[in-house]
Amino acid sequence: MAVDRDHVLRSAAALLTRRSTATMDEVAKSAGISRATLHRHFAGRDALVRALESLGIEECDKALDAARLDEGPASEAVRRLVREAEPAAGLLAFLYTENQLFEGEEQHDGWARIDARISALFRRGQQSGEFRIDLTPVWLTEALFGLLASAVWLLQSGKGAPKDFHHMTVELLLGGALRHPVRPIEES
Repeated sequence: MAVDRDHVLRSAAALLTRRSTATMDEVAKSAGISRATLHRHFAGRDALVRALESLGIEECDKALDAARLDEGPASEAVRRLVREAEPAAGLLAFLYTENQLFEGEEQHDGWARIDARISALFRRGQQSGEFRIDLTPVWLTEALFGLLASAVWLLQSGKGAPKDFHHMTVELLLGGALRHPVRPIEES
């Protein structure tokens, strides 16, 4: 019987998103395969995490494309991006905590490409006067990833409702990123 690699990766992602310390035995069980079969496809945890990284990058690229980042106001593009990234947010939250993915020369070029696309969105919002200019586009990009991960962890803990994912993430991010008009100081 042929093993569906995509099914194995998505099962692993679902499990590791909930329990990042799950063993390879537990990953195999969640995918409905034996540990030996899992090891034939992924030599170890590092190989599995690297495959999940590639899947996460693929999912991010799809979300970025679907969000149409260059269309309309930047704040609306951010709203679309969060909506499009939501299905992959659990995987991204797991990957966000896997520090080995972001160290040294082994960093996947896909992350730099994704960061650049999101940073360009925030830069566009700054140039149009929509977003604050005292927060760098790089910081806003990291804040977005951090908020996506935090929203996932909140939902997994049962402390938040899935229907609130988009609202919580977008409103907190944009609440801090949007430029607000300067109000004159009233004399008393």
